[in-house]
Amino acid sequence: MGHFAKVNNGIVEQVIVAELDFFNNFIDSSPGEWIQTSYNTSKGVHLLGGTPLRKNFAGIGYTYNKELDAFISPKPFNSWILNEEACLWNAPVAYPQDNNLYNWNEDILNWELINNG
Repeated sequence: MGHFAKVNNGIVEQVIVAELDFFNNFIDSSPGEWIQTSYNTSKGVHLLGGTPLRKNFAGIGYTYNKELDAFISPKPFNSWILNEEACLWNAPVAYPQDNNLYNWNEDILNWELINNG
């Protein structure tokens, strides 16, 4: 059993679970290609200790980057930078490590404390 993402013009449109034999005999006339993805792969690491596949599990709206052979989530903010090792987006300023909760503010390009009171 495997997971497969349907990619059209670099964007994931569909993710399904199917037997590999299904794809060996499957004829799909719609545009796009099917690319295998791993439910257990995140940030370039296989969560069960296996071999990671394409950096991240594919999701609808993700991009498939052929050069990196990776599925990449949509960019959350214009200022965020792609970490090509894990194929995840990072804020240009590190998240504060003080046990408070913060939201990213794109207008000031920094984290803002969430007022819990």
